[in-house]
Amino acid sequence: MSKTSQQNATTDASGVSVIHTQAHSSGLQQVPQLVPVSPGGGGKAVPPSKQGKKNSFVDRNSDEYRQRRERNNMAVKKSRLKSKQKAQDTLQRVNQLKEENERLEAKIKLLTKELSVLKDLFLEHAHNFADNVQPVGTETTTTNPENSGQ
Repeated sequence: MSKTSQQNATTDASGVSVIHTQAHSSGLQQVPQLVPVSPGGGGKAVPPSKQGKKNSFVDRNSDEYRQRRERNNMAVKKSRLKSKQKAQDTLQRVNQLKEENERLEAKIKLLTKELSVLKDLFLEHAHNFADNVQPVGTETTTTNPENSGQ
């Protein structure tokens, strides 16, 4: 079973291309796509928020301009402070982890030393115990003076 589809493309005034697709047994569907609307073709599509701002003249003495600059400067200061604080927090965390690492390494040394001492004690005890135990095949026979005359 094959599907038949038909596409028609139109461009509205804002430069958005709308593709109308008609599939088998279905109605038209609109799929908006950003497509550059320039006679030469190619290039990047410009979002609607940036389209009118490129050619407009900005009056640097206007209240609106000064307010925008002030808001931007405050945002930049806030961003830089946030970045600086994050770097300080990271440095503090690194220092904490270094200190913890040193403590843990000292604990490892102590526990390794303790393990060595306990091993030595165990081996010494095992050696002494083995010397005091007689082999199974060599039993000593003691003579009992009461039973020897019978």
